[in-house]
Amino acid sequence: MSRPRRPTSSSRSTCSGGAFDWEPALRRLDELDARVEDPTLWDRPAQAQSLMRERTRLADQIGAVRELERGLADAVDYAGLADEEGDEASLEDARQQLAGLKARAGRAELEALLSGEADANDAYLEVNSGAGGTESADWAQMLVRMYTRWSQAHGYAVEVVEETPGDQAGIKSATLQVKGPNAYGWLKTEAGVHRLVRISPFDSNARRHTSFASVWVYPVVDDTIEIEINPADVRTDTYRSSGAGGQHINKTDSAVRLTHIPTGVAVACQAGRSQHQNRDEAWKMLRARLYELELQRREAAQQALEDQKSDIGWGHQIRSYVLQPYQMVKDLRTEVETSDTAGVLDGDLDAFMGAALGQRVGATRDRPNA
Repeated sequence: MSRPRRPTSSSRSTCSGGAFDWEPALRRLDELDARVEDPTLWDRPAQAQSLMRERTRLADQIGAVRELERGLADAVDYAGLADEEGDEASLEDARQQLAGLKARAGRAELEALLSGEADANDAYLEVNSGAGGTESADWAQMLVRMYTRWSQAHGYAVEVVEETPGDQAGIKSATLQVKGPNAYGWLKTEAGVHRLVRISPFDSNARRHTSFASVWVYPVVDDTIEIEINPADVRTDTYRSSGAGGQHINKTDSAVRLTHIPTGVAVACQAGRSQHQNRDEAWKMLRARLYELELQRREAAQQALEDQKSDIGWGHQIRSYVLQPYQMVKDLRTEVETSDTAGVLDGDLDAFMGAALGQRVGATRDRPNA
């Protein structure tokens, strides 16, 4: 077994294209630590909160690098001892440790690319069924399960903000709030139309069907980001909540839908027990959607917003999931594919997200003046 090289200070100077430079990061953390000690810091709460978020994010990144270094040093020592003693079982154990460290380092490298204005924020993830009736409604519910599994596997909390059931099965639409560091940065790569090909469980003749569902992702914005909305530009509709729930479900008009008339952006919330709670959450969602709209305008490498919100059907999909006659999931943007369809539908999406994120950042760097 070839002996891995020990980490040195020079080997850890940068991460991923300069997105996380080691020495400047250490100096910046020292500066932030000093500012935290300033007793006047919280005289300006918004600025203090922004500073604390930056400090936490930077400390986490530095801590992750140091943890990887310690793990690599331990694995190298372990491999060296096993090599000297000719212990093949221990050598294999060391190889597995190194493989695990390599995977963690790869994810950390990708996370270093999450330097967008809202990448560190929580995210709203909206799923809508498309062409295909009951088939697409069932497919939309499968996607909600897939993203819930992915979120839980990465330590994110998931809350259902809105869900509209299908006429016979599945869902017409659902909105999830995914809470955790870099939730938006990762999930934004999933926005688009997802296509499913399978033998229909709803077809007595067992014919193959093609179904579509769209995924839309936008960041949760906090009070430090100012989004001006003229109340006169917003239409408010109330309706009875659908689905299982508390005693108010289906009895009072507690659900709220807001429509921003100039842009056509609409959001809905029915998770709260009162109309007041749902209205407050809907306004937060509307602010987040309009903020995402502004981010989309700034990002020239992406398609225009209206193109992304185009018809949910042929010609607009970003990923194809084929369950019959063969097993294959393929991302049409990056060409990444796998035959492990069950794993993907259980939330194993990191390979697709990583490739899409790398492609997205690469396109940004290749643009003039990027």
